[in-house]
Amino acid sequence: MDDLRTKYLDAIAGAGDESALEDLRLQAVGKKGEVALKMRELGKMTPEERQVMGPKLNALKDEINSALAAKKSALADAALDERLRTEWLDVTLPSRPVRQGSVHPVSQVTEEVTTIFADMGFAVAEGPQVEDDWYNFDALNIPAEHPTRTEMDTFYMHRAEGDVRPPHVLRTHTSPVQIRAMLEQGAPIRVIAPGRVYRADYDQTHTPMFHQIEGLAIDRDISMANLKWCLEEFCRAFFEVDKVELRFRASHFPFTEPSAEVDLRCSWQDGTLKVGEGDDWMEILGSGMVHPHVLRSGGIDPDQWQGFAFGIGIDRLAMLKYGIPDLRAFFDSDLRWLRHYGFSALDMPSLAGGLSR
Repeated sequence: MDDLRTKYLDAIAGAGDESALEDLRLQAVGKKGEVALKMRELGKMTPEERQVMGPKLNALKDEINSALAAKKSALADAALDERLRTEWLDVTLPSRPVRQGSVHPVSQVTEEVTTIFADMGFAVAEGPQVEDDWYNFDALNIPAEHPTRTEMDTFYMHRAEGDVRPPHVLRTHTSPVQIRAMLEQGAPIRVIAPGRVYRADYDQTHTPMFHQIEGLAIDRDISMANLKWCLEEFCRAFFEVDKVELRFRASHFPFTEPSAEVDLRCSWQDGTLKVGEGDDWMEILGSGMVHPHVLRSGGIDPDQWQGFAFGIGIDRLAMLKYGIPDLRAFFDSDLRWLRHYGFSALDMPSLAGGLSR
């Protein structure tokens, strides 16, 4: 055993890496190692011999294991020292420039519009993007024969055979949120409803999915004059100009009566939009006084309450304000486009500090 001790302790001390150390462990104390073979010979010895040799073999095994563990730790420390030496880094050097992400124009404009209407006392209301037929059409006074209810214009969800529930659609506007808000909160109420909407259309100025924000204000003495002031203040703040001029044109929407489309006085010089001046007019939104049927659908008595509603395309506002020519580019995920039109994550819109960069 003295020879085994000397043999393996010297070999362990001279091992150059963990692989060589593992080989020595198997040779010495593995299942078929020399120490293990010696311990098997104990069965052939007399009881007196086993009492002497057993403790000596166990002590040898423990000594070799301790030497193996100590050497393994030493090799690990040496490897770490070498790695630290070769991977040394001067932390006082300037860091490499890191390209930061940006806020999408749709998100930026949504925050800008929300900030403006919040200053006027409008709360934000939300609703599901998958709506049933009643909320999306019937409650908004859209008759069954209306062309917008056809599958050519609206995305209908699949229904199992025999399903008697109302059909579900991908909402075609955020007006259903107004119905839900009236049913939940009653009157008086002032809310805006931003969100995604879906229609079967696709070209340079239309996409199957786009973004809208609709507003609703209901009280006992609200009139078209309040609507006009609200929209003028919004356009002045959003386009960040001192003066705007709006033109209301009579129109028809099933959910408002009377209804009006709103045009904004502007001019185009070298492809740049200038708001509040010039001889051109540009349509920007639809609006009107809430139809009595819609009020009743929202659980509000039209003999006691009245109000106005309006709807604006967020994507269109972004195109107008920031000179974006093609709506489809909003959804292409082109990093070059996002870096060009994107906004800093720290550029939070506020009426005091400015809406945009």
